[in-house]
Amino acid sequence: MAVPVFEEYEPALDCPCAGCAQARRERACGVGREGAPGAQRAVALATAVGLAWGCGAAAASAAPAHLPAGAAVPHSRAVDTDYDTPQGGSGPLHGRPEGNGTSHDLRRTTRAEIIDRAKRWVDAQVPYSMTKYWTDGYRQDCSGYVSMAWNLPKNEWTGSLAAYGVKIDRADLRPGDILLFHNPADPNKGSHVTVFGGWADASHDSYLAYEQTPPHTRAQTTPMAYWTNSDKYVAYRYKGVVEETAGAASAVSAAFPGASKFGPGKDNAYVTRLGELLVARGGKRFYTTGPGPRWGEADRRATQAFQQAQGWRGKEADGLPGPATWRLLVLGLGKDIPAVGGTAAHAGHAAPAPAAAPEAPSFPGEGYFRPGQSNAYVEQLGRQLVKRGFGAAYTEGPSRTWGEADRRNTAAFQRALGWTGSAADGYPGPETWRRLFA
Repeated sequence: MAVPVFEEYEPALDCPCAGCAQARRERACGVGREGAPGAQRAVALATAVGLAWGCGAAAASAAPAHLPAGAAVPHSRAVDTDYDTPQGGSGPLHGRPEGNGTSHDLRRTTRAEIIDRAKRWVDAQVPYSMTKYWTDGYRQDCSGYVSMAWNLPKNEWTGSLAAYGVKIDRADLRPGDILLFHNPADPNKGSHVTVFGGWADASHDSYLAYEQTPPHTRAQTTPMAYWTNSDKYVAYRYKGVVEETAGAASAVSAAFPGASKFGPGKDNAYVTRLGELLVARGGKRFYTTGPGPRWGEADRRATQAFQQAQGWRGKEADGLPGPATWRLLVLGLGKDIPAVGGTAAHAGHAAPAPAAAPEAPSFPGEGYFRPGQSNAYVEQLGRQLVKRGFGAAYTEGPSRTWGEADRRNTAAFQRALGWTGSAADGYPGPETWRRLFA
């Protein structure tokens, strides 16, 4: 997939912290990006605030990219007053000189609450921005997203989030923990942070990552620890997390455990988790007790009602979960189970089948979906993929011109159906088209 370019901040001209001063010094001395705009203004400003410059070897020396937590360097801006939002000011946050991660900053929260908050932005597809704030007051970049998920009192950045956590081994990761890469030499080059949502495979080679990334928030199976700079990501656990009792919030894997885990006679934790997910999506009326680990008719009826809510018919709505059903439930995507007549039905009775869904548009032919093709069908495909929750590869668009992002998103949809090999090559055929628009 196309890896998004993350931007954490640009050095502020009026910020005297060590990192910003070093960045301005390097630009002025020609150490940084060639022809970087603003170098002359940076020199003038440095003189005005009395910063010692000194080019040459000093300019090339290592310096923190921004003020470390606890450093006693005063900030020239009123960063703790006149906020435009409850969590911070109206521009990219450069960190605070003190107070990060201390006991009075911590708000207690559970892992389930962290994941629930992370899902809200996924559902809303919050656009990525370093300078804008969402309706909840948090900045719309990756570190603002984690600040929101961890329910921090202020917007933090990749250089300060670690102060709110304790470092852990990757093998100990649990939902609600984070994977953080902060590049102190140049935060604009790769710095990023994701929320860990659970392992996606038994080998722990991939996981469900909740992240704020261009063009908008997403939840996607991701290689451990990330597509680039993987070895530099560090696992952290929020200091204020309240560990729940066993069974209260089981870790959810985005990977489908297999059809053999479900059906008559099955008794395992995956059946319990399926029932819990179905109850959360409107299926409570089907259960007189539970959900529990033993498969029952209530599980089948609730699963079928959820499948029918997606507009599926026939074998696609047989009440037995497959990869597509599991993925929608785990990621909180798709449509909820509708109430019967606006009120709960009697337990044990399935909801009446919803009205027949409109016919899928006719498949135009495979020739429309190939490199170099540009037509309305490509855009129609892309918009439907986004609508179904398979638009992660788009950095912009969808558009009328077929591209690699279209192929990758189509392949992700095909794999979610359980297809492999040439059946999941990313090029739509009649069956892919039918299921996508079902």
